[in-house]
Amino acid sequence: MQKDIMKNTVFTIGHSTHTIADFMKWLNRYSIPLVCDVRSQPYSKYNSQFNKNSVQKALLGNGIEYLFLGEELGGRSKNTFCYDDKGRLQYHLLAQEPLFKKGLEKIITEVEKRSIALMCSESAPLKCHRAILVCRQLYQKLHFPKNNIQHILSEGTLQTNAEMEKDLLDKFKIAPDMLRNEEECIAEAYNRQAQKIAYTYREEPALSDESQLRDPPLF
Repeated sequence: MQKDIMKNTVFTIGHSTHTIADFMKWLNRYSIPLVCDVRSQPYSKYNSQFNKNSVQKALLGNGIEYLFLGEELGGRSKNTFCYDDKGRLQYHLLAQEPLFKKGLEKIITEVEKRSIALMCSESAPLKCHRAILVCRQLYQKLHFPKNNIQHILSEGTLQTNAEMEKDLLDKFKIAPDMLRNEEECIAEAYNRQAQKIAYTYREEPALSDESQLRDPPLF
């Protein structure tokens, strides 16, 4: 484990198509004792090793606790108020929901005691609501330090939240100028990325793979 990482850290990780062995290796590398599942639908048609019951059993077998927070922090709201007239989820509206705020509070309660990992399906944090919605709201609404957010990438290395935000700015070619400071530029980049990746409502089978059935992917 990297010794410079603070104890009370929110890690994020996407299971993607990884094996359980690799997934556990990375959790153990950073001594993560609790995984919070933020998938609205905790099932995978193509990667059944990460279905809710399977991954929970594997985690517990490796001494890691599991907490399902998909109802609170999943990227698919059941409240139609949170969608625009085209059926696309609006993150700023979902973030106002009492249930979502309750989920954030649960994260803070846990991370006050230990480090945790937010788990979703998409490997890249830039493309996932765990980073673009949940982590953003953690430090905006609850003032959780940005420096305490670390994203575990597909090869098991870390990306700080600040590094991810730099990638966001580069993606949209946004830079501070006389009219906007850096934080305003970052906010615009988050909002533009949210519109690209947010879930759009349509009827779907009960069992779906959130990482492969849609472009942009579902989280």
